[in-house]
Amino acid sequence: MDKNIFMELLAKREFKAVRSILDVMNAIDTASLLSELKDKELAQAFRLIPKDKAAEVFANMSNTMQSYLINVFTEKELKELLDDMFMDDTVDLLEELPANVVTRILETVEPEKRSQINILLHYPDDSAGTIMTTEYVDLRRWMTVGQALAHIREVGIHKETIYTCYVLESRKLIGIVTAKDLLTADNNTTIEELMETEIISVKTSDDKEEVGRLFSKYDLLALPVLDVSSRMVGIVTVDDAMDVVVDEATEDITLMAAINPSEKPYFDTSVLQHAKNRIVWLLILMLSATITGTIITKYENAFEAIPILVSFIPMLMDTGGNCGSQSSTLIIRGIALGEIEFRDIFRVMFKEFRVSLAVGAVLALANGIRILLMYKNASLALVIAISLVATIILSKLIGCILPLLAKKVRLDPAIMAAPLITTLVDTCSILIYFKIATLVFHLAV
Repeated sequence: MDKNIFMELLAKREFKAVRSILDVMNAIDTASLLSELKDKELAQAFRLIPKDKAAEVFANMSNTMQSYLINVFTEKELKELLDDMFMDDTVDLLEELPANVVTRILETVEPEKRSQINILLHYPDDSAGTIMTTEYVDLRRWMTVGQALAHIREVGIHKETIYTCYVLESRKLIGIVTAKDLLTADNNTTIEELMETEIISVKTSDDKEEVGRLFSKYDLLALPVLDVSSRMVGIVTVDDAMDVVVDEATEDITLMAAINPSEKPYFDTSVLQHAKNRIVWLLILMLSATITGTIITKYENAFEAIPILVSFIPMLMDTGGNCGSQSSTLIIRGIALGEIEFRDIFRVMFKEFRVSLAVGAVLALANGIRILLMYKNASLALVIAISLVATIILSKLIGCILPLLAKKVRLDPAIMAAPLITTLVDTCSILIYFKIATLVFHLAV
């Protein structure tokens, strides 16, 4: 849909045409289109969205848009919207909004829904309980397929998904049945005959990152959530799990770039907040880099004796930093996917050691030949070759060990990414380089 045409129709108050456009667009594209509108136009356009689609469009809007609309809605409009929203979308909304807006919403919803919202809001941050919905289809083992289908027709419109149904007994989950099973079975078959009893589930307190990993591993559409007494309290659906995966990936990417994570979109974050998110790590890295300067100062006599040594410092530091970053990136990815655990640390170190020998040999040989051709100095070529191999081995070991150590002490492994590892490797590579140079050239420090 052409944005300009839409805005022109809205400006001319051709509401019938605007409504027909919004009627055929999917919810995500509608939310994206409305994000281009100013406040007054936004409220005007949102009220033209068909009622059966408004809640889904609202759930896909940014927090800024949602806050504005809530403030301009009448009590009736707000109640209708919240009644149509799924529980998990309502909770996500409340977690991001100011306290005064949250109060207004809680005053508007029905007491039963308000009670469910309050339960969900009290689960630990980043837990499965915070992303689940309580709107699922539950069945009983004694039901026939015909009775189950009738039950789904009655309650399914109010549930987030009906593809997977859950068989409960005294609120304990004893089996699952898919819609495909029900639709292809005889009407007189009992649920107990159809249900699958090997169930993958999570606890309300489990980390939501683990939830995302389970969806990826088992190709699930929904995952049951149990409380500490193994009673079923909700489900996590695949759309919410994918949101978790995206959020965790975003957090890792920002940490790997030495930026404090932010949940707000780039353009919704102020310049001051962007600066605050970046300045802390930059200060830490800048101050830690002074160690490298101190080491270089210590070897001033070596520079005076053989000035050309200085020209190889950037190459050694960059190579070491790049090698460390390569290792850390692969290890962080392996940790995120559950492929690598802390108990694998010695296997990982041995593998990275062998990789570093292969990489170091090739780079050392290439640089040795280059130096011999350019400077005709075998001793210099030897110093650079040995320094390169030692730096690469050290940097790859540091790059693989630090993320695993971070995971062990319950820190995000992404913290131990490129900037931090590069700074540490720079210091070590300079120290190695000048130690080898002073030994080979018999230089006084």
